[in-house]
Amino acid sequence: MHARTARHRAFSLIELVVVVVILGVIAAIAIPRMSRGAAGAGDSGVASDLAILRNAIELYRAEHDGDYPPVATFEAALTQFSDRAGNTQATPDTTHIYGPYITAIPALKVGAKRGATGVANADAAGIGWIYDDASGDIRANATESDDAGVAYNTY
Repeated sequence: MHARTARHRAFSLIELVVVVVILGVIAAIAIPRMSRGAAGAGDSGVASDLAILRNAIELYRAEHDGDYPPVATFEAALTQFSDRAGNTQATPDTTHIYGPYITAIPALKVGAKRGATGVANADAAGIGWIYDDASGDIRANATESDDAGVAYNTY
């Protein structure tokens, strides 16, 4: 009697097809949303890196009699110890008491120059950031725009 009443339970082919179609619809909705999230991460990364760089520049200026870090020695000025005149060295001593303001120059996270860490006052190979040492203005070396149409070099 047990053999007659016991039936094998399994999914029919139609049930499996319905499940596969539902998973396909979910994937079609989710994948574009995730890729937009990655683009937004680059946008916020550039904004965050600019805030860090601008803060470091202002801290340097506050401790060096209102002078901005020179473009020629920008990386050393922000990543090493300095004296009041802006001379740098890797270790602190009795005169080199200021800084470091950041540990490293961040790499540009967007655009054709993505990954570049160089800082200069004009575009060139390996330059990720354009810096004006007369005004302390720093911006991304990227002419591309974010999803909202705002150019990265205007952040």
